[in-house]
Amino acid sequence: MDTKGRLVAGSHNRNEFVLINADDIGRVTSVKELTGQICQICGDEVEFSVDGEPFVACNECAFPVCRPCYEYERREGNQACPQCKTRYKRIKGDLFVLLSLILTSESSSFSSRGIGRTTSGITTHSEMDPSAVNSEIPLLTYGQEDDTISADKHALIIPPYGGKQIHPMPSADSSMTFPPRPMDPKKDLAVYGYGTVAWKERMEEWKRKQNEKLQVVKHQGGKGGGDELDDADLPKMDEGRQPLSRKIPIPSSKISPYRIVILLRVAILGLFFHYRIRHPVNDAYGLWLTSIICEIWFAISWIFDQFPKWFPIKRETYLDRLSLRYEKEGKPSELAPIDIFVSTVDPMKEPPLITANTVLSILSVDYPIDKVACYVSDDGAAMLTFEALSETSEFARKWVPFCKKFKIEPRAPEWYFAQKVDYLRDKVEPTFVRERRAMKREYEEFKVRINALVAMAQKVPEEGWTMQDGTPWPGNNVRDHPGMIQVFLGQNGVRDIEGNELPRLIYVSREKRPGYEHHKKAGAMNSLIRVSAVISNAPYLLNVDCDHYINNSKALRESMCFMMDPQAGKKICYVQFPQRFDGIDRHDRYSNRNVVFFDINMKGLDGIQGPIYVGTGCVFRRQALYGHDAPKKAKPPGKTCNCWPKWCCCCFGSRKKTKKGKSKDDKKKTKNKEALTQIHALENIEEGVEAIGSEKSALMPQAKLEKKFGQSPVFIASALLENGGVPAGATSASLLKEAIHVISCGYEDKTEWGKEVGWIYGSVTEDILTGFKMHCHGWRSVYCMPKRPAFKGSAPINLSDRLHQVLRWALGSVEILLSRHCPIWYGYGCGLKPLERFSYINSVVYPLTSLPLLAYCALPAVCLLTGKFIVPEISNYASIIFMGMFISIAVTSVLEMQWGGVAIDDLWRNEQFWVIGGVSSHFFALIQGLLKVLAGVNTNFTVTSKAADDGEFSDLYLFKWTSLLIPPMTLMIINIIGVVVGVSDAINNGYESWGPLFGRLFFALWVIVHLYPFLKGFMGRQDRLPTIIVVWSILLASIFSLLWVRINPFLSRDGIVLEVCGLDCN
Repeated sequence: MDTKGRLVAGSHNRNEFVLINADDIGRVTSVKELTGQICQICGDEVEFSVDGEPFVACNECAFPVCRPCYEYERREGNQACPQCKTRYKRIKGDLFVLLSLILTSESSSFSSRGIGRTTSGITTHSEMDPSAVNSEIPLLTYGQEDDTISADKHALIIPPYGGKQIHPMPSADSSMTFPPRPMDPKKDLAVYGYGTVAWKERMEEWKRKQNEKLQVVKHQGGKGGGDELDDADLPKMDEGRQPLSRKIPIPSSKISPYRIVILLRVAILGLFFHYRIRHPVNDAYGLWLTSIICEIWFAISWIFDQFPKWFPIKRETYLDRLSLRYEKEGKPSELAPIDIFVSTVDPMKEPPLITANTVLSILSVDYPIDKVACYVSDDGAAMLTFEALSETSEFARKWVPFCKKFKIEPRAPEWYFAQKVDYLRDKVEPTFVRERRAMKREYEEFKVRINALVAMAQKVPEEGWTMQDGTPWPGNNVRDHPGMIQVFLGQNGVRDIEGNELPRLIYVSREKRPGYEHHKKAGAMNSLIRVSAVISNAPYLLNVDCDHYINNSKALRESMCFMMDPQAGKKICYVQFPQRFDGIDRHDRYSNRNVVFFDINMKGLDGIQGPIYVGTGCVFRRQALYGHDAPKKAKPPGKTCNCWPKWCCCCFGSRKKTKKGKSKDDKKKTKNKEALTQIHALENIEEGVEAIGSEKSALMPQAKLEKKFGQSPVFIASALLENGGVPAGATSASLLKEAIHVISCGYEDKTEWGKEVGWIYGSVTEDILTGFKMHCHGWRSVYCMPKRPAFKGSAPINLSDRLHQVLRWALGSVEILLSRHCPIWYGYGCGLKPLERFSYINSVVYPLTSLPLLAYCALPAVCLLTGKFIVPEISNYASIIFMGMFISIAVTSVLEMQWGGVAIDDLWRNEQFWVIGGVSSHFFALIQGLLKVLAGVNTNFTVTSKAADDGEFSDLYLFKWTSLLIPPMTLMIINIIGVVVGVSDAINNGYESWGPLFGRLFFALWVIVHLYPFLKGFMGRQDRLPTIIVVWSILLASIFSLLWVRINPFLSRDGIVLEVCGLDCN
């Protein structure tokens, strides 16, 4: 789409466009001014022909009619001009005309060869299948000599008995049989077609194709295997035929003990609950009942979390095989194009420098330049983001060639220059040192310009922002502004400093108007789907957050090893990469890395139906996002018991039914055999979609397509292109109009966007819901973990920010739990596997665990304060059960660390934050979700900064007060008080009370240890006063003070004894 470097803003509903340039004055033009004519039937613009002239349907009066209306009138209407009533003539470019011209020319050429004769027994060309005309062996005699064809042009084909033809060229009588043609050894082979000129040419062509496919590159990696492909021209040992990836199962020495321990743990759980229920505590029945309910819920949660890890796998990709198959030397790359989406909202919360680094890492990715398009969604319509992208596009002209010349990693300049690595050690190019220093200076100047823009944007002018030419910025009103599109790179001959092309970089801000529901991030992503389909329409999409840069320049190739695999790739809806983070403290106090989930849970899901979608770092198949079902695998033919008698009970009557069904199918195939291809071609022509190669256009009427995708003919045509690409014949004016149209605020009204198509609405965690819907359609996903992390981002390391992040995730899960898309009752009878459903159920019910967790963490303090306990006096049998329970938990964790590659400190931090988040964020999310869904009340929790420190990881020690801190703080205080009271009571009552105290103390210390990171963050910076000293100081001070009261020598055990004073006071 050529916009001549201008920012394109407009509103489809208001029929206006604003073309803004720094050199020109912005002007408002209507759709009519873009093309000059408007169709008088449908109101759309009249297209331009290939020659650049407006389309003219009627040569008599030139009544303005667009091509779709013209074709509709010719097909189903009066076939006449609505104004002058002149009958429409076939014009140049009409598909009917093209088809007839092709048939006529081919018919004449074949008539000269003696094929097109209409004598008895010979089929005319108009009756032939078009696929047969372009056959590699056109001169077939089917065993009969033809005197009009010379002997050296004969080709031998011997049909089998029964009349079944090998070649698709039809004959007049399909039931006609031909006997096999005998070969006389005395005759020359040229008579039968061997050794002739035609045969030699065919052999040379086959050898040429064979040599092209034999560009073998020896694989240096692992040992890959797989099934053979269907291409018979490829040698069986050619590495290009090998699978592009393979599964690496977990060794049985690791996974078998793990499964055995899980089963043993289930058995121990049964014995545990049998004992707990059969032995109530009569003097503390309420505490006992509460603990039983909590423990039952914990067991159910553990089952939903544990069994999806039953089949964990790893995967390995072969990038050299991908290059061998799709990037042949001397030919254009056949790798599929990819559209990359970057989403941002508020540049004050998401710094433009971070977004710029993400965009630069995308533009310099190791992938063909012409197959990458980067779309940046600015949902806040901020001029700061627009200007920062303008600076980024200019700096990319220098940064991209530098990255590709020296193949550096990572290709985000901020992190490339910040890494403490000796880059000079492994670089042998003498110019590298000089160019690297020059590039670092350029980047520092770029940072100064970006920071200057940020400083300028701190104070907004009263009249709003204006652009360099004095035009008001269209997005001054964030809630009421037109849609905006700006193509920064990829057009108008903009190249890098070395003269090479650059990937496309496109700025998009969707239209927003009061009174419309915009659906936050999910709505922005759906707008990007549509605008990218109009402009580039790549078959695959990658979405990343603005703070997630590409850390591995081959990440796109890694995903294509799965998506473009000819065997298993067609059923894959998305490839999910793990999230890795920068800027986290060494101890990862609040489990920001989330290693247990990404390295254990996701590997387990990959062995079932695939990982869940986590919102970023994911490559999608565009057709899967359009709500289509996954392609179904052709089932092998049913087994028949030919070796058994007909009365066999296993298949009684099956052969008869099969034979009957087969005869009907054969009859239908025989009846429609000759016209099948032409019928499908005509159906495509009737729908106005040429050469789509998909049956969707024939199976779904235009009205249903508009109801599903919206009323954009260009987008609908692109949606039917399964392999991507912009529909042929589209002009810049039409693309300009449609790009603005599809991002208008009312486009999704009365369509299936957000319901069945695109990102699904209804939850703030649209990622879980979107992945769940695709799995319900029968698709599977893949988890890709390259050795070098594909993406890296930033995470909130502050306690309050981290709790608010978890609050948002938990709130989205509660919304899904209370919606019709809840995996507990939605999607049965489709392609979702049971264990995959277990995982989705666990992902939406985990906020409910906050209620039993809060009660369970408060029980130790209550027990210590009241002197009661939830367990009666323990017998030897109960001791064995409890020990078995604790041992099974420990062994399960150790085995998970072994096959998942997770360190013990990561596992322990994850356990600690599960308790902290469960008693704070999950609890408030449950309350907020119930109020929002049931009562329609929206609640927000404010965060207030109280103190800050300078230096490394300063955010870690920043204290921000929020109401989320109240529950864990309360639990911490009451458990500490309980420990003090329990110890003092034991000291006061003597030796006998210490035995029962140990169980209660262990229970309370379990809670305190899990809440320790919370207390650490609450106390602030470490170098002031170690938190552990504060905790133990309070505990020991309380204990020794009570102990001092207990052993005070000035007081008698039996009370105060009064004696008569010896002094005479009188």
